[in-house]
Amino acid sequence: MKAILALEDGSVFHGTGFGAQASACGEVCFNTSMTGYQEILTDPSYKGQIVTMTYPLIGNYGINTVDVESWRPHASGFVIRELSPVVSNWRADISLEKYLEENGIPGIQGIDTRALTKKLRVRGALNGFISTENISEAEAVKRAKEFVFVGVDYVKEVTHKTAFRWDEKDEQSAAFDLVRGLKKVADARSFRKPLPAADIPIVAFDYGMKYNILRRLRQHGFATQVLPATATAAEALKHKPAGIFLSNGPGDPAALDYIVREVKTLLDTGIPIFGICLGNQILGQAFGGKTFKLKFGHRGGNQPVKDLDSGKVEITSQNHGFAVDPKSLPSEVVVNRINLNDQTVEGLRHKTKPVFCVQYHPEASPGPHDSTPLFGEFRALVEKRG
Repeated sequence: MKAILALEDGSVFHGTGFGAQASACGEVCFNTSMTGYQEILTDPSYKGQIVTMTYPLIGNYGINTVDVESWRPHASGFVIRELSPVVSNWRADISLEKYLEENGIPGIQGIDTRALTKKLRVRGALNGFISTENISEAEAVKRAKEFVFVGVDYVKEVTHKTAFRWDEKDEQSAAFDLVRGLKKVADARSFRKPLPAADIPIVAFDYGMKYNILRRLRQHGFATQVLPATATAAEALKHKPAGIFLSNGPGDPAALDYIVREVKTLLDTGIPIFGICLGNQILGQAFGGKTFKLKFGHRGGNQPVKDLDSGKVEITSQNHGFAVDPKSLPSEVVVNRINLNDQTVEGLRHKTKPVFCVQYHPEASPGPHDSTPLFGEFRALVEKRG
């Protein structure tokens, strides 16, 4: 199956198709993670994007149904150098190729992903068009030029449409553990560590939330009521939460005025608030600041972030194409974390209100776990207020 990837600047890449026989537009971006393609594909933050993996061999450990990060994969297309012909992992349920086929996502392999990544780093993010169907170069470039990414609200497309309580029976949140020694369990693949009591009720706004965030919150003793992105502050307060969580999500934060308005209301309640990724950008705007588009974004599991309060450096998992403008923030908001590669904002806290947020993913999945203690900090903040 032949495949084509076209960019809005007229560049065209030809390769071999895999996955679905389909076509799709999206902003072409790259991720530098060596593993974790399953979590990347199912991260709702990739809605409207064609993801390029910089690591050359992808698909060798397949896909399993346990580690997905959302109710379906959200990436528009998938670009890799080489698809592994063999799936070899004891937890695998299906091959990557079959997974994309079942979910209607086109993939292309055999192109020069180093050249593509270099172009995106030099020119900046570019809109693109990917197809495994019989489409001419001229038509592919035309479709890429017509696509619009900035200013579009993708959050409403990925959020759960109805509210729900996360993992009431404690069947989805415990950390995975390898079975060692003579221990015998019914299903070694799903052996899990014990969970603490869920003794703190919180509300989490789902802007495109990764499931591992919900798992981490439960592992730290939170009973989480998940609300759709369109829920109001009044609806959240009906649940009498001890804390509010604002999730990650896709697209341009400047297109989300309706969310910013409700978060402004929540800021005046005194309830502790913790935001991640898009949640950081939402809070930045609710504080009175503005966001801007990064040249090519931060996507991967190797982004260095410095905590300006402690001086410590965390290696973090990130996925975002926008950032908060520090010059636009009021004096009562402190930038307490920065990216060491480009000095962009990676964390904010309010001087007088129990509110903090980070631009990266402390829940990882995939990625390093340096930032996991942030969930403990959120719990400590909630307990202090209570």
